[in-house]
Amino acid sequence: MAVGGDVGVAITGDGARVVMLPVEAVRWAKEVDAPPGAGSLPGSASGVFVGRQGELAEIRRLLAAEGEAAVTQSSGARAVHGLGGIGKSTLALHYAHTYRRSYTLVWWINAASTEQIVTSLAALATRLCPQWAASAGVQERAAWAMLWLQWHPGWLLVFDNVEDPADLRHYLGTLPNGHHLATSRTATGWHTIAPTMPLGLLDSDAAVDLLCTLVFGPEHVPTPKQRQDAAALAADLGYLPLALEQAGAYLFETGTSLADYRVMLGQVMDAAVGGIDPERTVARIWHHTLTAIERRNPRAVTLLNAMAWLAPEDIPRTLLAPLCPDLITLGEALGALYAYNMIAYSADRQSISVHRLVQIVLRHQPTDSDNYRPGRRDAERLIQHATPDEDTGTPQWERLLPHVVAVADSTPPHSPASTDTADAYYAAAQYLHRQGRDAHTIPLRTAALAQYEQVLGDSHPHALSSRNNLAGAYEAAGDVARAISLYETTLAQCEQVLGDTHPHALSIRNNLAAAYHAAGNLARAIPLHESTLAQCEQTLGDTHPDTLSSRNNLAGAYHAAGNLAQAIFLYMTVLAQCEQVLGDTHPDTLSSRNNLAGAYEAAGELARAIPLYESTLAQREQVLGDTHPDTLSSRNNLAGAYEAAGDVARAIPLYETTLAQREQVLGDTHPQTLTSRNNLAYAYRAAGDLERARSLYETTLAQCEQVLGDTHPDTLTSRNNLAGAYEAAGDVARAIPLYETTLAQCEQVLGDTHPYTLTSRNNLAHARRAAQAVQQRSTATSTIDHCQ
Repeated sequence: MAVGGDVGVAITGDGARVVMLPVEAVRWAKEVDAPPGAGSLPGSASGVFVGRQGELAEIRRLLAAEGEAAVTQSSGARAVHGLGGIGKSTLALHYAHTYRRSYTLVWWINAASTEQIVTSLAALATRLCPQWAASAGVQERAAWAMLWLQWHPGWLLVFDNVEDPADLRHYLGTLPNGHHLATSRTATGWHTIAPTMPLGLLDSDAAVDLLCTLVFGPEHVPTPKQRQDAAALAADLGYLPLALEQAGAYLFETGTSLADYRVMLGQVMDAAVGGIDPERTVARIWHHTLTAIERRNPRAVTLLNAMAWLAPEDIPRTLLAPLCPDLITLGEALGALYAYNMIAYSADRQSISVHRLVQIVLRHQPTDSDNYRPGRRDAERLIQHATPDEDTGTPQWERLLPHVVAVADSTPPHSPASTDTADAYYAAAQYLHRQGRDAHTIPLRTAALAQYEQVLGDSHPHALSSRNNLAGAYEAAGDVARAISLYETTLAQCEQVLGDTHPHALSIRNNLAAAYHAAGNLARAIPLHESTLAQCEQTLGDTHPDTLSSRNNLAGAYHAAGNLAQAIFLYMTVLAQCEQVLGDTHPDTLSSRNNLAGAYEAAGELARAIPLYESTLAQREQVLGDTHPDTLSSRNNLAGAYEAAGDVARAIPLYETTLAQREQVLGDTHPQTLTSRNNLAYAYRAAGDLERARSLYETTLAQCEQVLGDTHPDTLTSRNNLAGAYEAAGDVARAIPLYETTLAQCEQVLGDTHPYTLTSRNNLAHARRAAQAVQQRSTATSTIDHCQ
């Protein structure tokens, strides 16, 4: 643009049209000053705004690198891009409000198209020179605004929601005397236009602060429970500012609880309540984005819909490849999604991540004619295609596993079933089973069972096997009550369909007896184990693996019942047969060896138990790995044997290592983790560290009561141990009620003569004698004082 003589010339946004301005308009463009604080911002900055102070400072630094004094002298341009709803426009608005006194003019421009840019510039002319602009056309007014901006430095133009970065090329090239700040959903195409600043999500603390302020009000101090619920919802919303604002407004207006909103999440992402623009809901914004992407590359939307059902992080490009005919097509489709910030690449660009809220919104689209939701059929086919063989290495399985679990977890109601999909779930669950991670297979086994039942029927052998496996997963997770119910149902169906002595029926019966044992119900476990072993010996033979398993489990039940002589005899028999039939390092052989060592320890034969524990641990570390659950059990058992031998210095480090590994591998409240925590507390007490022991016992008892139930044998043990810690610390008043409760529960659950019951009765008697002795000493002291 140039001005010469008495003629004003302006080039419009498309860079092609020249506009001639009247002489007086050109003069006014030079002479008219903007009034103080002039601007056209779309809203105030007095609303809730948290967690973006660093980004505000960064924009200021990038635009005015030489300090505030340079604002009126130097030009700068920055583009802020990010996912729709991430807060780009809000950040730009707060920047404009924060620094508006540093600029001669702050003007907000709707930049979704070249026409809208021109219209916004025309509005600037109307604001500054209304006497002329009232009779001028849009193009003439936009040209006048461009001329004014050239004559008057030190302004800020905010180009909001730029769809095509090339639309700004002309303005940045012809207006050098101010700052340009652009926001865009588009991440690409800026390299020849302006430097960019990607805008990330809010951090978790800022997201929770924002949500609590919106829901409860700025003056309310949320309770720990309210903050915990807000943190859970903020995580579900993926810390996306617009989603947090939308949720906060909805919850405040409707009075819905945070927990209920989480359940309704997919249905309320398009809900606009007071203060929320219906066109600015998360679902509506992303719908517009998807429309733009589909115009550019329809296959990109197909890919995104499939990714909606996978895990949000680390989606391998190779997993998505079957949806495209070749790698070029795949790259172009992913590029379209990346350009609109709908996906992000890993550092090596070989995997993709998707915002979890994008997934939730996409999962709630209407179903197609086949009752599939968009992308669901493709996601199932992808995991079917990618399922590795059983002997495939761990890395491939570990990378695929989160996506198989995600597909299983996200199955929509009334979605069509497929045995191929069920087979993929089963294969993933079996991989976890081989890793000793049965408790983690519950979602996979649940989904597989539902698919098999829907396609094959409730009593098909595949359904029966799947139900048995699910029961085993619940048992491994410590939910013994649910496991028993499933085992009982499955056994009844199996006996009806396959017969009383079918191998599947024998296996389920053995599992049911083991679950009774785990629940502490030895009165039902032992007879069932005995009858199952007799049937296995008769039907399968004396050394069949299932017979060996049944014999081992019966020995365990005898051990638990205090019948150590019979338990040791059976364990020795099983071990010899396992070594002969399965080999010296087979997992079942190692379990048998570990169990025999445990029986020796229970019988007080530590000289035989410890070497057996040590050799078993070494073999399990070699065969199964350092953190396999069976290896952890061996390490825990060896620590217990050291402690029983009086070597607490060797026991405590082993207990601490085992507890840390179980917390990491099994989870904080897994029954075996609780056992480790209880054992470590016991070792601390034996070492004289009563304070650490008491604290750990209290934590363990609370978790046992919550996870296992109030009368589970492990809960009873934990309660007894806490009472012992109180007694050892001299707090008999707290110990005796715990001992009394434990004894009553032991008598009720385990019987009057069970070893645990006898121990509990003895502990209570000892504590009462101690309390009586304390009382007698106190009375004697009081009498002496009185006599004096």
